[in-house]
Amino acid sequence: MGGCFSDVKGGQAAVGGGRRSAGNAVTDSSGGGQNDAVDFYFRSHGLQGLFTQVELSLSASKLLDRDITSKSDPMVVVYTKKNGVLQEIGRTEVILNNLNPQWIEKVSVAFHFETVQPLIFRVYDIDTKYCNIPVKTIKLSDQDFLGEASCVLSEIITKQSRSLTLCLKDGHGGSRNLGGSLTVRAEETIASRSVVEIVLRCSHLDNKDVFSKSDPFLRISRVVETGGSIPICKTEVVKDNLYPVWRPLFLSMQKFGDKDNPLVIECFNFNSNGNHELIGKLQKSMGDLEKLYREKSGANFVIPSSHGGYEKVLKGQLFVDHFVEKTQFSFIDYISSGFQLNFMVAVDFTASNGDPYSPDSLHYIDRSGRLNSYQQAIKEVGEVIQFYNTDCRFPAWGFGARTRDGNISHCFNLSTAPTQPEVEGVEGIMRAYANALHNVSLAGPTLFGQVINKAAEIAAHSLFANINKYFVLLIITDGVLTDLQETTEALVRASDLPLSILIVGVGGAIFKQMEVLDADNGHRLESSTGRVATRDIVQFVSMREVHSGEISLVEALLEELPEQFLSYMRNRDIKPATTTPLHLAQPYASTSMQN
Repeated sequence: MGGCFSDVKGGQAAVGGGRRSAGNAVTDSSGGGQNDAVDFYFRSHGLQGLFTQVELSLSASKLLDRDITSKSDPMVVVYTKKNGVLQEIGRTEVILNNLNPQWIEKVSVAFHFETVQPLIFRVYDIDTKYCNIPVKTIKLSDQDFLGEASCVLSEIITKQSRSLTLCLKDGHGGSRNLGGSLTVRAEETIASRSVVEIVLRCSHLDNKDVFSKSDPFLRISRVVETGGSIPICKTEVVKDNLYPVWRPLFLSMQKFGDKDNPLVIECFNFNSNGNHELIGKLQKSMGDLEKLYREKSGANFVIPSSHGGYEKVLKGQLFVDHFVEKTQFSFIDYISSGFQLNFMVAVDFTASNGDPYSPDSLHYIDRSGRLNSYQQAIKEVGEVIQFYNTDCRFPAWGFGARTRDGNISHCFNLSTAPTQPEVEGVEGIMRAYANALHNVSLAGPTLFGQVINKAAEIAAHSLFANINKYFVLLIITDGVLTDLQETTEALVRASDLPLSILIVGVGGAIFKQMEVLDADNGHRLESSTGRVATRDIVQFVSMREVHSGEISLVEALLEELPEQFLSYMRNRDIKPATTTPLHLAQPYASTSMQN
């Protein structure tokens, strides 16, 4: 899953209007959608069947109220069932204090025509303490269960309205109705690279608060042919302001339909209890909003009459300060036009791995050919990455060992050539790794800083000569970092470079520090001098979870990497098939320089 947040800061965060994901839609989805990098990999290996990509919109009514002093804070988790095993494919955002929610976040699923695809929907009341973290990190066992519904995907697709309403039951095979219902609507994904970036503001809004000004936010919904509307995004809340300007929204054709499709734009005054007050509403198409921008004019909000009569026209107006159509390229657009992923690997040789000659060691080389944890990680990750690289020459380092000169090194070449870190292919890495175990002594401590700096130097030196290369450093480790601050400093500096870092944890250690470096909590890393990372470049994967069957390595690896790649390309406005060197970043500052 990606980085979708629950209702951050009590529901004040924007939802659904974010930048493009690694796949084919502009989305903040919590995951489960067809990642085009994963799809491309599988199709190239002859493993992809015929499918249509669809998005599921979810709403509920009359949910159970599990809270004492307020209403439930519902979230839906969607599963599919394969070989009798549930697999999570996505989560909505959390909506605070609402028993009749309409979720904005869509769940994307590939509809395979030839396959029966069971779907299970579980609704939870989320504890308030979880409302400031990404939804994918919410521990479901700590939440109150509100009910479960199930169907087959084709049941929704074959309905004329493309929607299905299901009763919520007690789940796990139970048939007792818990009260409430869940409505699921399916829409085919439109493959479009066209994205509208739009900045909205308002003036002269009505003040709904007594002791301060209104705290306005906008909710935008698309009117559908079958009647009603589907919410597609909401802005963040602007506190205490009757003239708010909101952050840019990025909306794809998949979200707004076409330029003539009516959109309902509602302005609310935020209330923490979930009872948001309607300040005003209006209906405009995307084409109408573009006209407002060109003419520098505003549109008046209206408020429905409480007696069902004429709508009252308000003084408050909506303005469009920025409107531009952009082409957003996908990960595969770049790869297909010649961009390559260059693979680098760094292996942990600290003593906590155990004596390499003992069968209990994580570094033990089994003569029967059974791979140890490090060999498995190198082979499985390397085979995925080398698929996107043509020369298959990879720098390979070790860290945390005492080398032949008697010194402990935290960045030494696995190859026997002291000045040549590169080896040939994944098999070359495997041979160099096995040979290094005979040439060094395991030591410590566990330090990442030097290998990250070395990888960053290579990425920096390639900027002008090889702008069609992006580097991926694989760090395989079993232990706890002892240079967390130095590692953080190195990662913040490297965030300006064409570099991503995949940390793979082996063994039974608790990898809490790695999760901090991964920055999946939405907070970018910050150096000791206050410099914030330009982007998230770290991804952590536990081989323990891979081998337990909880996650697929290919999907775990490619979940965040394409978006990290795209964020680098977008930040520097690099288009696919760019051939002219660009001044993309400042020269990399080594550790001897100040941050």
